[in-house]
This record gives sequence, C-alpha cells and structure tokens, in this order.
Amino acid sequence: MWVAAAFVTMLCFGVNNIVFKWSTGKGFSKVHIQFFFYLAAFLLSISYGMMVGIARFSMVSVLLGAMIGILNANGNIQMSKAFENGPASLTSPLIGMNTIIPILSAALIFHEHISLIQWVGIMLMLGSAVMIQYSPSVAANTHYLPWLTRILLAIFSFGILGILMKTSSYLNINSLNTLISMYGGGTVYLAINSFVKREKWLGYEAKTGVMVGLISVIGYASYFFALNTGTASIVFPIVSLNCLVVVLGGCWLFKEKLKTYQMIGVLSALLGILFTKI
Repeated sequence: MWVAAAFVTMLCFGVNNIVFKWSTGKGFSKVHIQFFFYLAAFLLSISYGMMVGIARFSMVSVLLGAMIGILNANGNIQMSKAFENGPASLTSPLIGMNTIIPILSAALIFHEHISLIQWVGIMLMLGSAVMIQYSPSVAANTHYLPWLTRILLAIFSFGILGILMKTSSYLNINSLNTLISMYGGGTVYLAINSFVKREKWLGYEAKTGVMVGLISVIGYASYFFALNTGTASIVFPIVSLNCLVVVLGGCWLFKEKLKTYQMIGVLSALLGILFTKI
C-alpha cells in the first residue's frame, strides 16, 4: 500500500511540475504561484482538520512542519533561479540528485536495512532520473558560479526537507499537524518574499496556484503515509521519478519527442522499481 502511495506522490509532483513548466514564459511569478498554492493548501488542510479533529500541536511539530514548508518553497525558488543562469537539461538532473541525502540518512541515521539488490534498484532509479532529463546538446554560455550556487542551495533545501519529513514520521508526529504547519509556514515565508520582491500580481497566478495547491495536498498526504508505513530509502527514489510524468506529459501536451536514451531511462526505472520490491 505504501508503494502505491509513493506512486501517487510521484504523479502529483509530476503534474505540478508540468503546470510549472506550462507557466514558464507566460510572465507568471513563481513566488506568487507558490504563495497561492500554499495558501489554498493551508486553508484546505486546516478546514479538513476542523472537520475530523486536529491533534494537539507541539512546538516540535510546528517547527518541523514550518521548516519543511520553507525549505520546499526555497528549493523551488532556487531551482527557478538556476534555470535563469544555466541549461535546464543539466540543472534538473543535478538538483534531482538531492534524493541521495535522505536515502543515505534513512540508512545511516534511521538504521533502515537495505539489501544489495534493493541498492541496485535504487541506483537504477536515480540513474534513470538523470538519464530521462539529460540532453547532450546544451548551450555552453552558462553563468557558472551563480548557476552552481543556486543548484547547491536547491539540493540542500530539498535534501534536508526529505530528512525532516522522515524525522517527522520517525517521531510519530501527526501528519495533518505537519501539513498544516508546513503550508502555514510556507505561506508566511512566500508572503514576505513577495513583499521584498514587489512583483506585479496577476489573476492567472491565483488560479494556477490554487490548482497546484489541491494537487500538492494529495501528494504530500500520500508522501507522509508512505514514509510512515514503508521504507524511506525506497520511497524517496520512487518519488524522484516524477520526471517520468513530466517527460510523458511533455510528449502529449507540448508535442515533444521522446529520445532513445529517455526510453532507456523509462525502462531502467521500471526495472529499478522491480528490484526494490524483491
């Protein structure tokens, strides 16, 4: 069941990335889109909590959730800045390698046992994520230092986020409490960020952000369920394969052609998933 939840998360994150890809070039502020999606997700999660009952918040649950929300928002901002300074076909797979951080933490900090064949499956999935997104023909005019700085900041944000999510489940913190704190903390962080930047607000940003927020709630609820009931070192690489959804969505919606090496990446990803279940 937890594997199915990890796949739901993968699909939700992939769909959201397609929406972000669609919004690129339309003049939408990624900070504003994220603000509206965090705000919508916060209102939805706290409304659900009021209906079913919310467990008592602790200082740890609030701080952990807020930090997860801020790290996720900051990671997305740093990623968009990296796209401005270097080729997306190199930026995406490099940032995607942040999965290594929570995978290693699951084995070293939380003492999860990973068999040799599962390690092979994990490495296949991680390699597939890079292969699917990599393009051998990229522009050489990369602003190297700011590009690399943004990539490292994004990797750090997403990697630490994964560790904190596993910590939340390890401490048996109520997932709904974490979600409410996560979206609340992220909303405040993005509101401050928007105030500092003073970007122009557009109506379509709100509509896009609300849609992304609804999908995000489903994705993160499934993510916490998978981490609470399954093996984190397998959940993380499955979720990282949301690039499969982006690639296939690009073929369907944006009429992009799937390259031979991407097909190989898809097949090796499926093989990696099979190995992690043996």
